[in-house]
Amino acid sequence: MLKLTNTLTGKKEEFRSLEQHKVSMYVCGITPYDNAHVGHGRCYVSFDILYRVLKCIGFDVRYCRNLTDIDDKILKKSQELFGNRMRFHDVTGPVIDNFHEDMAALNCLPPSFEPLVTDNIDAIINFIVKLIQAGKAYQSNGDVYFSIREFPQYGKLSKHKLEDLRAGARVDVSERKEDPLDFALWKSEPEGEFWSSPWGYGRPGWHIECSALASKFLGSQIDIHAGGLDLIFPHHENEIAQTEALTNKPFATFWLHNGFVMINHEKMSKSLGNFFTLRDIFKKFDPMVVRYYFVTHQYKAPLDFSFQDMTVAQKSYARLTRILDSVPCDDQEPLRIDTIKSDIAKHMIEFLLDDLNTPGMLGVLYESLDSVKNDREILCEVKLLLQQVVGLSCKFLPEPEIVITPEIQDLIEKREQARASKDWGRADKIREQLRELGYEVQDKKLR
Repeated sequence: MLKLTNTLTGKKEEFRSLEQHKVSMYVCGITPYDNAHVGHGRCYVSFDILYRVLKCIGFDVRYCRNLTDIDDKILKKSQELFGNRMRFHDVTGPVIDNFHEDMAALNCLPPSFEPLVTDNIDAIINFIVKLIQAGKAYQSNGDVYFSIREFPQYGKLSKHKLEDLRAGARVDVSERKEDPLDFALWKSEPEGEFWSSPWGYGRPGWHIECSALASKFLGSQIDIHAGGLDLIFPHHENEIAQTEALTNKPFATFWLHNGFVMINHEKMSKSLGNFFTLRDIFKKFDPMVVRYYFVTHQYKAPLDFSFQDMTVAQKSYARLTRILDSVPCDDQEPLRIDTIKSDIAKHMIEFLLDDLNTPGMLGVLYESLDSVKNDREILCEVKLLLQQVVGLSCKFLPEPEIVITPEIQDLIEKREQARASKDWGRADKIREQLRELGYEVQDKKLR
């Protein structure tokens, strides 16, 4: 039985689907104003593994992942690049193409549905119309807001209290809200811009799109809704409010969230110079090493990303692929739990079924690898599990030769100079800098 930690209840629970043998899963997609970063990679690898586990159990899975291709950041970039914010498709198109390439490189299976917001404006408008008709939303000067007072359970996902949220809320003077916590479903725009609606020209707010798209492609009730930890509030909280206020039914049975990605103990930020896109990382490491690195961490735990740890993962994955690459397997038939025979593969699956415990699964593998490395039948089953359920290609990746670039050599020499002058603080700082770049320095004794 699959067990998952449900953010809504705060407990690890046995997974049961609403409809026998079928699962509906919605994962919030990217806002394509810039290339996907390491945090996106972790999120989509984590829930790709869940997708694969569900299929291995035998579920027919409908997986929807949206693309938010209309957004303030996108419009700002369109204005900066082209002097015209209405050319937003020229911003999002190339980024979406790159995203698909990045996901394929990480061996993430394509979702069943990947709707663009801009292709589904009618569905979003219809959802808003129903909310207004039900008395859950209201018009204000061409905008439409969801009325928080119409959903008393607001805060049940994030565990925030309404009175505390109201006390800290700020309202822009240009907004005409009935309550400071009310949020925009539709944003008015000048005549003729974006899309026509019953309230005038405009574009959808951020939160409404996921409710409308989930409803259109998966139904008014779904089994799993997932995304990054940063989406719990306000995005997922608002999704619950607007959907359940309309349907009077639980929107999703399970809410799952992957942990934050930090960079050397700091939040990833362009201003701090520690912002890495997946494409940046792929220049240094094979995408399968990146996926393997994510797998070595439990999906819901924080991940402190560093190039030093990536180098360790690269060596570990190279050793694993050296053993498994040459094992012949018939991978045409999909692996199913009830067909697994070997104890090691069964034990690995047990960890995956326990809240996607991939580090525990790898622990079982490495503890048993020496004892089974000559048993082709067992190795084949392990290989198929890693390929089909964990999503690792298992193709041999040799450990790369260490290349000392002029920049790295310069840092090494500066560190030696610091050590010679006994400036230990500077020497330690340069050592850490080299570690972040994936180089470990072994010191000689000073004379």
